Amino acid sequence: MGAEGDRLSKNAQSTGNFAGIRGKEKLINIEHFWSGSWPYSGPMMKGVTPLRVTLLLLCLGSCAPLGAQAQRGTAPPAVLTADEVISNLVRRNLDRARALRAYEGNRIYRLEYRGFPGFRTAEMVVEVRYDSPATKQFTVRSESGSKLVIERVFKKLMEAEREALNEENQSHVALNNDNYTFVLQGYEPAAGGSMYVLSVEPRVKTKLLFRGKIWVDADDFAVARIEGEPAKNPSFWTKESKIELVYGRVGDFWLPISNRSSSAVRLGGHASLTIDYRDYRILSAAPLIRRNESIAEYP
Repeated sequence: MGAEGDRLSKNAQSTGNFAGIRGKEKLINIEHFWSGSWPYSGPMMKGVTPLRVTLLLLCLGSCAPLGAQAQRGTAPPAVLTADEVISNLVRRNLDRARALRAYEGNRIYRLEYRGFPGFRTAEMVVEVRYDSPATKQFTVRSESGSKLVIERVFKKLMEAEREALNEENQSHVALNNDNYTFVLQGYEPAAGGSMYVLSVEPRVKTKLLFRGKIWVDADDFAVARIEGEPAKNPSFWTKESKIELVYGRVGDFWLPISNRSSSAVRLGGHASLTIDYRDYRILSAAPLIRRNESIAEYP
């Protein structure tokens, strides 16, 4: 496969990516909560904050393209095992990473915080361009509301997403059998596209991984939905964090459509983050590989 193929293979194994974050603030207030400096002993991240971990979880799927390779609405010949579903997912992700060369789109970031020491809200509209294999450019079109949230949350999220394309960061959080165990919970037939539902448990409980459920499209073997929470509480300051991600078809590919995150704070506050993706434009793509093997025979 060569060095470039090996790198693409590693990049494509994950539907989500995390990046190192450096936090410097030490104020025990809302600024501390959003951008504080709680230490993390692992080699990748220092100064991990509860919101940033949640935001990085929201990046799942934003770097590896999820492609459509089969006709919709056709049930597989037999319901597969969890290992077969994940094997197909990893293999198809490699095909998609090679095929999708460039796209553009717009995002709307919104965040609302209620609690100690007060109310904060902000919104930012951003244009995004992705160029294979590992480049993302963000152009801010408009922003309003709390400058603290804009600078310390939205812009840090974009910075983290760029860093998440790094191959080393991806290997620690890839959605594969090295990092997670999967159990098939069910098969949901539907006219618009049947789904495999799998529970996801990290092999090691760290702040960089998550537990929850994933819905995998039975035709395309692309992640269509994720619901979860961090495998380990990111900080003393948070009681719980919930994340929901939804993907949709854009031409021959699946791309993020919406991200929803909520975090409860021990001091009585509550944070709600949403990211809405729209106006996708596929700028360059190679023909997708059409696989003729029986799905159940994939290694």
